[in-house]
Amino acid sequence: MENQTQFVHWLRSVAPYVHAFRGKTFVVAFPGELVTAGDLQVLAQDLSLLHALGIRIVVVHGSRPQVAEQLALRNVEAHFHNGLRVTDSAALECAKEASGELRLDIEAAFSQGLPNTPMAHAAIRVISGNFVTARPMGVFDGVDLQLTGVVRKIAADVIQPIMNAGGIVLLSPLGFSPTGEAFNLTMEDVAVSAAIALRAEKLIFLSETPLMKDAGGSDIRELSSHQAEAVLSAGFLPSDAAFYLASVVKACNAGVSRAHIVPFATDGSALLELFTHDGVGTMVTYENLESLRQATIEDVGGILKLIEPLEADGTLVKRGRELIEREIHYFSVIEHDNVIFGCAALYPFPQEKMGEMACLTVNPEVQGQGDGDRILKHIETRAREAGLTKLFVLTTRTSHWFLRRGFTLASVNDLPQDRQKIYNWQRKSQILIKNLY
Repeated sequence: MENQTQFVHWLRSVAPYVHAFRGKTFVVAFPGELVTAGDLQVLAQDLSLLHALGIRIVVVHGSRPQVAEQLALRNVEAHFHNGLRVTDSAALECAKEASGELRLDIEAAFSQGLPNTPMAHAAIRVISGNFVTARPMGVFDGVDLQLTGVVRKIAADVIQPIMNAGGIVLLSPLGFSPTGEAFNLTMEDVAVSAAIALRAEKLIFLSETPLMKDAGGSDIRELSSHQAEAVLSAGFLPSDAAFYLASVVKACNAGVSRAHIVPFATDGSALLELFTHDGVGTMVTYENLESLRQATIEDVGGILKLIEPLEADGTLVKRGRELIEREIHYFSVIEHDNVIFGCAALYPFPQEKMGEMACLTVNPEVQGQGDGDRILKHIETRAREAGLTKLFVLTTRTSHWFLRRGFTLASVNDLPQDRQKIYNWQRKSQILIKNLY
């Protein structure tokens, strides 16, 4: 029964994401290192699951280790400048060879259909072609990069009908000029260009790099594109991680809603990133996705869903929909991806310059991640802006949480006169007060 309950709870928790993602375009890019690590079959299964949920998928693969292997087999020396391969004719032949083999491997991975596997009855069609127009990158610092190129155009008008028909589009790190030349491209350039051209909802890089950390060693989970630019300017990231981050910043600034850098070393990393609150990678958005704001009437349903379990077990005083609708202007909510994960209300008592914080609630799935502290700080800011000098709470079970955050125990006599009159002596709530100045 416990496993059944967990399954039902999980399925309900991911339902909002399923609804939000259906019909959206995701560009998923991965380096050749993922194939070398033996993770291609599992990735194909995960992407097939996304496809089954109605998500339109474009896959972009890299080929750096495979090209290096081909060069070694032919005894051709590799040349780089500022981290970019100098592609002569011999290196281009190696890039073609590597991309051709990878294309066949990827198509084979998506063709699995064995019973009792995640790919059973999938029947997914993977379509590739000359969808990328490119031009030579040119000369940098006096070095001619020769047949190394950059994307000039993505054939979005051809790709869209393929996705409309239920196909997955596969793009390789090769592009072609109108004169018939082939160019070696970076996987990141192709992925960013495709995401922009297709107006993708998400760009996802499954990277060989570990989760990014800031200068203090803390995980970087979410950034606005402006914050990401500041991180890049600070210069503390390893070069590979910085290259990925610069790529997603370019995508977000050009209109891609969200971009993710997800270490592929974690099994199911793409699914964990997409269907859990904090994911397992770094997300970059043009604006910060997580919104802490004053509630509106549209938030009533989300607030009720949060507080009803706590009302049922007696942690919170029971409130009906009508009461919350009348008092919605007192509430603040914290939301992520349009899902409300926390709330609190501020009831002012202007005469005594005091405010009551009530109904502080955080979804149990994300407790311990700082949302409660963020809501508290937000309520304190609202109280100060309203000219209040003290904030008080009434609680029966969470006094220690408030004591650790600067509140002190008080008595009923310390409450505003109007609040004293409606104090519930049967609940015997503890009273805690915090000075805001």
